[in-house]
Amino acid sequence: MRMSRTALLPLAALSVLAVTAPAEAATPHRKPLVELREEGGFAGLRNRVAVYMDGCAVLSRRTGPTVRTCLTAAEWRGLRGSLKHLRLGRSQVRPPGADFIAYRLAYKGHRATRYSLPPTWRPVVSRLEKVLVKYGTPN
Repeated sequence: MRMSRTALLPLAALSVLAVTAPAEAATPHRKPLVELREEGGFAGLRNRVAVYMDGCAVLSRRTGPTVRTCLTAAEWRGLRGSLKHLRLGRSQVRPPGADFIAYRLAYKGHRATRYSLPPTWRPVVSRLEKVLVKYGTPN
């Protein structure tokens, strides 16, 4: 059976796509350790920091690119230490008004949203915000 060149071109393109597919697609899904989302306020804040069990993180803001990075050993140790004391508790009801920031934390399969930070949340949120500022700000 004889095939024309135009019939072979789509087959050649498929073979190139298979070879050049991103390596990310082949890697297994990483397990998240903790995730912080900060949303709201008059400025329309929308920040996200997700740290995975391997010590790497995905950072995003309302504007700008998504950044993938890994924490330093000291950052990783400090975050894990703060997480040992974290108590998520229940979500707060949204307060009346427009200029509130919602802090959403997910940890160990639980999620909660707060509009004022409880004492056990402050060290975790502070560390995650520092990671966002350090790695999520364009150079």
